[in-house]
Amino acid sequence: MIELKTADEIDRMAVTGRFVADTLATLSAEAAPGVNLMQLEHHARTLVADRGATSCYWDYAPSFGRGPFRNVICLSVNDAVLHGMPHDYVLRDGDVLTLDFAVSIDGWVADAAVTVIVGDAADPADVALIESTRRALDAGIAAAVPGGRLGDVSAAIGQVATDAGYRVNAEFGGHGLGRTMHEDPHVANRGRAGRGLVLRPGMTLALEPWWARGSDRLVMDGDGWTLRSADGSNTAHTEHTIAVTEAGPRILTPAPVRLVG
Repeated sequence: MIELKTADEIDRMAVTGRFVADTLATLSAEAAPGVNLMQLEHHARTLVADRGATSCYWDYAPSFGRGPFRNVICLSVNDAVLHGMPHDYVLRDGDVLTLDFAVSIDGWVADAAVTVIVGDAADPADVALIESTRRALDAGIAAAVPGGRLGDVSAAIGQVATDAGYRVNAEFGGHGLGRTMHEDPHVANRGRAGRGLVLRPGMTLALEPWWARGSDRLVMDGDGWTLRSADGSNTAHTEHTIAVTEAGPRILTPAPVRLVG
């Protein structure tokens, strides 16, 4: 079931979205060589508590994970791309780090993710990978207009990946959200234009293009959560929460985020 949100409810989701975006900007700026992933996790916990927000990840226990997830942010390094469980790992120059964060404030959820390169030793291939997911996200957002189809969004995202030479896994992708982190519909990162649900004002979606430099297959760590590229190639993941409105797509989690540095 898809719940259409009112303009006031979308505004309330945008309040949550601003906090999510600000938190990601803060933590990504702190992700320097020598910083332990658990430092970022504990800072995220402090920010969540100080804001009076509720983590969508803490105690999260879906069918695919070895739940419950007892952290408030997903931190995925290099070949890890989704559901990265924070652990005792010290970041190194040139690491590719994805931060994925979702909270609820006053009953309304927002979800976003960014991928950054730690330090100064950026591999141009990693920069190109990250930039491709950002372009794909922009393309998917541009396609999220009233009267369009969900397949238009998926096709726009997937076309960017294909044009850049990346392979797309359609198993994990975007999703609806609002009162909870995961609602209908599923938004695949590849699809066929003109197919699928008709997009209507009031739909709120998390769009999240992700892929690897190599394989489109995933393997799971022994922690039961962290998903990595099957061939060990580096990965990237970019995500915004958006609303479909009469005036066009509205980004609810906007924030400036560095790629390198």
